[in-house]
Amino acid sequence: MKLYNHAMAPNAWRVRAFLVEKTANIPTVTVEFEKGDTQTPDFLAMNSLGQVPVLELDDGKALAESIAICRYLESQFPEPSLFGTTAHGQAWVEMWNRRMELLLMNTVANVGLHTLPFFATRVNQVPEVAEAQKETLAARWAWLNEDIADGRPFVAGDTLSVADLTGMTALKICDIVELSVPEDLSHVKKWENAVRARPSWSA
Repeated sequence: MKLYNHAMAPNAWRVRAFLVEKTANIPTVTVEFEKGDTQTPDFLAMNSLGQVPVLELDDGKALAESIAICRYLESQFPEPSLFGTTAHGQAWVEMWNRRMELLLMNTVANVGLHTLPFFATRVNQVPEVAEAQKETLAARWAWLNEDIADGRPFVAGDTLSVADLTGMTALKICDIVELSVPEDLSHVKKWENAVRARPSWSA
């Protein structure tokens, strides 16, 4: 296997964090999309969207999309499980991963999309969208704080899962756009401190 990845892309970081939690090492090729590496014919043959990450398998097939890659890696490196081990557990992790991605990660990503200079020539930036998404993000952190007030250490239960890695990715983007989890959300802050202390945070 060979992983094509980028140093700063959030979804690329999510896959690297997943590998750290698995204590798995696979060869990695650094892709510089700023230099057009993702637009070459060879790369586009692996992923027609020209995006990272991409996992090239031993038989030459290629997988794109970070969660699809993580699911494949889960099958190759099953311990520790990050997608759940029972039918209910797998569905529960899937539910929470979707929530962390759709409600938190995508929301803060929209802030970056409409404010960061990198995207200024790539999208039609609308500052009002960024401001609205900031308000939405604050409300969603508050929702998460209420939901994990039962004391569970991770968003999907007693053990770390891919849902936490998605949440960690949201926090990574928060750092980039200089947004913080409100200090009064004690349950989220406890979770945040725990995940920031993990080796995978520095993946």
